[in-house]
Amino acid sequence: MPDYKLIETQRLLLKPITINDANFIFKLMNTPKWIQFIGDRNVRSVKDAENYIIEKVFPQQKTYGYSNNIVSRKQDGLKLGTCGLYHREDMKGVDIGFAFLPEYHNKGYAFEAANKLMHSAKELFAIDALSGFTMKENLTSRKLLERLGFKLIGLAKLPNSTDNLLHYYRTLKI
Repeated sequence: MPDYKLIETQRLLLKPITINDANFIFKLMNTPKWIQFIGDRNVRSVKDAENYIIEKVFPQQKTYGYSNNIVSRKQDGLKLGTCGLYHREDMKGVDIGFAFLPEYHNKGYAFEAANKLMHSAKELFAIDALSGFTMKENLTSRKLLERLGFKLIGLAKLPNSTDNLLHYYRTLKI
């Protein structure tokens, strides 16, 4: 299993989340769009964010070598959002997910990060296909998945969720 530390694009750096990112994760997970479209994870403090990282992010990093990443700008190190690969219990395959602070929407950052992460999924982890899940109402995520080459294949429910989500899929022949 590869041990990557950094994925780089023209403008961005993607690095695995660490405990040092808890302040940022707390802020991101409490934005209105995160709560509306991803769901309230009951992260009410920086300590809750640390626990979330320890309980949700680290085990996947250890088991699979990948998980969620902090996306920051190269020019100033500013943290913009997250973009990650997820192996979910009780589901076949791997999915991609992304979330950015509202002030960094519509600047091409999510596309740039997710596109590079797709290439890295194939190159670093030999992942041959990815899924993407989003709510029907989340037009921004739907458009991004489609721009990344994902095709809508139906509806799905993620483990521990009752939401019917749109299920997008693409093979990685990159």
